[in-house]
Amino acid sequence: MGRLLYLIADFSYGEKKIRSVLEAGIDCIQLREKEISSAEYLMRAKRLREMTEKYGVKLIVDDRMDIALLSGADGVHLGQSDVPVRDARAYLGSKMIIGATAKTVEQACRAQEDGADYLGSGAWFPTKTKADAVPISEETYRAILEKTTIPNLAIGGITAKNCGKPLACGAHGIAISAGILQADDPAEETKKIRRILESYA
Repeated sequence: MGRLLYLIADFSYGEKKIRSVLEAGIDCIQLREKEISSAEYLMRAKRLREMTEKYGVKLIVDDRMDIALLSGADGVHLGQSDVPVRDARAYLGSKMIIGATAKTVEQACRAQEDGADYLGSGAWFPTKTKADAVPISEETYRAILEKTTIPNLAIGGITAKNCGKPLACGAHGIAISAGILQADDPAEETKKIRRILESYA
């Protein structure tokens, strides 16, 4: 399996930009919307579902199991303050993808035991997307990889220039937001990062 390219996006970037990245070649996109109504969140999720189906890209909804189910998304990503993975798995069944944020070995092992399909671990670098994100050390990240068997995506301030660091540690993929969507040419930046990922495959 090659290293995964996982985009975290919201519609403030615009449909045109998101579509260009889907065309350029990503494996998965997480819709992460803040401070909008549930009705608007669902509408955006359904719109993105239409877009991802065209390009064969997996759609994950951040935080909201209800939006994920109603929009026909492939799964949901849960943070430490969201519904526990165990309860989400019991409710969603075995078919939907469940991702979990894990910043410590304990959190990672618990998420895996409770039924998570993949982990997101960081923050690797300072990020404007989550200004309060706590940095993760290489030591902790390697320990998480050693103690778990499900895929782990490195997250937090990752760009084409710095993604080699988590990949060299053994990350199964990288989750990027501004590092792609705020680039001058998001599609070209996506292709550039894809080439870097392939060099680690």
